[in-house]
Order: sequence, then structure tokens, then C-alpha cells
Amino acid sequence: MKISHLLLPFGFLISLHTAFAQEQSTYTFKKPSANGTGKVYMGREIAYVMSFEGVEWLERNSRTQEENTTLALASLPIKSNSVVADIGAGSGFYTFRVAKRIPKGKVYAVEIQDEAIAYLKKKTLEDLLPNVEVIKGTEKSPNLPDNSIDLAFMVDVYHELQYPAAYLAALRKALKPNGQLLLLEYKEEDPTVAIKPEHKMSVKQAKKELGANGFKLVKNGTFLPLQHFLLFEKTGT
Repeated sequence: MKISHLLLPFGFLISLHTAFAQEQSTYTFKKPSANGTGKVYMGREIAYVMSFEGVEWLERNSRTQEENTTLALASLPIKSNSVVADIGAGSGFYTFRVAKRIPKGKVYAVEIQDEAIAYLKKKTLEDLLPNVEVIKGTEKSPNLPDNSIDLAFMVDVYHELQYPAAYLAALRKALKPNGQLLLLEYKEEDPTVAIKPEHKMSVKQAKKELGANGFKLVKNGTFLPLQHFLLFEKTGT
């Protein structure tokens, strides 16, 4: 019995060391830029997570016109009974609009910030949308049921994932075998898109990172004024 008590802490330390080694091999680090974390994944500096204090910007009256969110919503590959996950749902700008489009389906609104979670839960009750479920995720997982999601989407969120490799692995488990992942990201290739560089992504970089984590690009929509519309599918099992 005494031996087992001694071994447990040692095993725990070994696990910590292994996790640390994996972290070091997956990511590199540099001096942070003005809007970045200093953590680099496959050549891209990960951006800091936008605080929920920016909720007014997410809900600004001009957003629909500036980003053509109506077209983005109409282009989502969903049916009336789809099960969808809005990853990094924020204020629920997309969550609640999608929920109304899938009355027989379900939307998981995934967030890590407590302020956002409280906001989403309050609005869900106010808008009487029983097909919305708010989920508290972590930096490494959306905490969604395995094999449950038809479509997961991230609107200007992927570039802020602090552990993209781990998160994509967890997300693959949550997607059904034919499940899809949609990224809307501000166009790095377009200098006229007035967004901070760390909060933009190129198609090339998105394909590189998603491809390394079991996803293939099946649609590159160029119809939005500011954002890429990048639809991915799982590869393999």
C-alpha cells in the first residue's frame, strides 16, 4: 500500500512531463506581437482571445451589411433537423439566427467565457428557443457529445484557439462520420480588410493547419466581402 502511494505522485509527474514535451513539440514561442500571444502554430502566431467586453461590436447594427451575414447564413449546409455547434458563440449573433432556421434541430452554443455564457443563457430564455443549449467548453475541447454534430462552425474564432491541435482532435470526435466544419475568417490576402493581422487568416494557412489535423477543404466560398467561407470535412475515421 505504501509503495502505491509513492508511485502515484511519480506517475503524475511523468504525465505532466509528457504533456509539457508534447506542448513544446507542437508549438513554438516568440516575443508577442501587439495583438498576438507569442505562441506559434505551424508558422502562425495565435491571436489573443477577444474579451466579451467587445459584445457591442459583435452586435453592431452595421454588421449584417458589412459582412453580408444574411448570405453567410443562407449558405450554411444545414437542414431543418440538423444538429449544429457554434464554437465561440460570443453574443449568439449566429446561434440564434441558425436556431430559427432549424426548428427540428439543435444548436449547441459553445463558449469558455463566463460572461458570454450568462448572456447566451439569458437570451435563450428571452427568445424562447428550446433548441439552443449553451455549453461551457475549455481551451482544448468544446465538451460536446461524441458523434453528435452535423456541422460545427467558427465565425472569426479559429485563429484565437489557444490549443488548435487538441481542439480539432476533440471536435473531430464530436462530429458525425459525415460531419463538417466551417471556418469564417477575415481574409489575410486582402489588405483592404481592416482587421488586425493576427485576427486574419489565409486560405493556404487554414488548409495547412486543418489538413494536419484530419480535415480536407471541400468548399472555398469567395462570395463574402470580408471573410473566407471555408468548409471542411473529416478525413479517415
